[in-house]
Amino acid sequence: MPIEPPVLERQGRRSGGRAGRVAVRTAPLAENLRPIRPGMSGGQYSPLTDANVLRIHEAALDALETIGLSQAPPSGVEIMTKAGAILGDDGRIRFPRALVEDMLALAKKDLVLFGRDPKFDLDLSGTRVHFGTAGAAVHVVDIENRSYRESTAQDLYDAARLTHALDNVHFFQRAMVCRDVVDNFEMDINTLYACCAGTTKHVGTSFSDPSHFEGCMDLIHMISGGEEAWRARPFVSNSNCFVVPPMKFAEESCITMEKCIRAGMPVLLLSAGQAGATAPAPLATAIVQAVAECLAGVVYVNAMAPGHPAVFGTWPFVSDLRSGAMSGGSGEQALLTAGCAQMHRFYGLPGGAAAGIADSKLPDMQAGWEQAISNTMAGLSGLNMVYEAVGMHASLLGFCLESLVLGDDLLGQVLRCVRGIDVTEDSVSLEAMREVCLEGPGHYLGHQQTLSVMQTEYVYPAVADRTSPKEWAEIGKPDLVQKAIERKNRILSQSTGPLFDPATDAAIRAAFKIYV
Repeated sequence: MPIEPPVLERQGRRSGGRAGRVAVRTAPLAENLRPIRPGMSGGQYSPLTDANVLRIHEAALDALETIGLSQAPPSGVEIMTKAGAILGDDGRIRFPRALVEDMLALAKKDLVLFGRDPKFDLDLSGTRVHFGTAGAAVHVVDIENRSYRESTAQDLYDAARLTHALDNVHFFQRAMVCRDVVDNFEMDINTLYACCAGTTKHVGTSFSDPSHFEGCMDLIHMISGGEEAWRARPFVSNSNCFVVPPMKFAEESCITMEKCIRAGMPVLLLSAGQAGATAPAPLATAIVQAVAECLAGVVYVNAMAPGHPAVFGTWPFVSDLRSGAMSGGSGEQALLTAGCAQMHRFYGLPGGAAAGIADSKLPDMQAGWEQAISNTMAGLSGLNMVYEAVGMHASLLGFCLESLVLGDDLLGQVLRCVRGIDVTEDSVSLEAMREVCLEGPGHYLGHQQTLSVMQTEYVYPAVADRTSPKEWAEIGKPDLVQKAIERKNRILSQSTGPLFDPATDAAIRAAFKIYV
């Protein structure tokens, strides 16, 4: 379809004595013309050589064959040993290389994670990149008082509503703990409710106890319109810490994972060791351990249900070795995540890892570089699911709603980097250069080529400031965080309430104690 030229509207600011003008579209762009969108292909960046990748792969297989994992539940022992894993006298399960290779062949490669609204479906094939939230922050950053307070079910609901309105945040995984819900079963229920009531994008969550799973599935079936509809389009995935690094299964999480598989729920196989603490300090070996643990998960899942949808969730974190504290915003974290993404590409598996975490306590310059570096490297490395990409501060202890809004702008720029430079017959044509240099005014302002690409090739921030110092002063010297507060409040004020039909919402509230 033809590109409709943008309209130039006069703004109420001046620069150099002339009215500043900004281009706005007269109509929304068609999806195929948008400059950035979910699922653009990354993979331009590879921190590991091909020889490095093979060496890490061989080391991971060796670890599985000679070290193995301990503490699997009896059901898991039965599932894995029937497939060919070996239970040793020391209680550790070891995995022959041939078994791992066989299960990799069975594993689902072209995975789609569904949204409740199909327009939010996430294609995880190849190096398609998607950014979203995650984590279990126990605090919310009160940006106006520069303080931290305990997170609530309402905070989680508000974060889901914001995510629903932010184009560059593609999925919503539970980002905060509902600290105002004391009963753990009710907390799991209210976590699901707050997430699904706030957005129809794909939702990720976890369950604090295996015994809570059936009740949570009752809620999911109510939202779906029945079990059959749920199984056709499972829009919730389970973030499952099935291992406790180093190289141990987490028994209760494994039992939950088995229940998820039987219920048709996709799982994120999450290995979250911390380099220098629960994972080896060398970055390469931290990747080896994460890969080995997740390969054990691949065997577990596919021995139980070949081809069940699962995300290869290598999430090694970093320690500041001076103190032992987590450092999610470090360059080492960015390298670990990019290296894991390269291993996902090697296996051809849909993969997820963490990026965008800030050690900074507030959305300041430190947070900006910490979030930008790791998100950019994750996107360029072709990571399918970039978790914890926005909103996370204090090394995952605090979630900031204003930072979530600012992160939408940040991810817009990251996605533009992921898209790269389009070199086509039209883009390298010299016709515009000839017209401007030989026949025209000597500049490209207002040229048809400029107008034709200014909305389809360039990304413009919603909150970030690009005015001149003079313009900035004339419009009241707006503060970036204040603008984020205003956008947050505007989005929340325009939200229409829970994204369920009234009858479903009433039925849910009759069946469960809902805190929102």
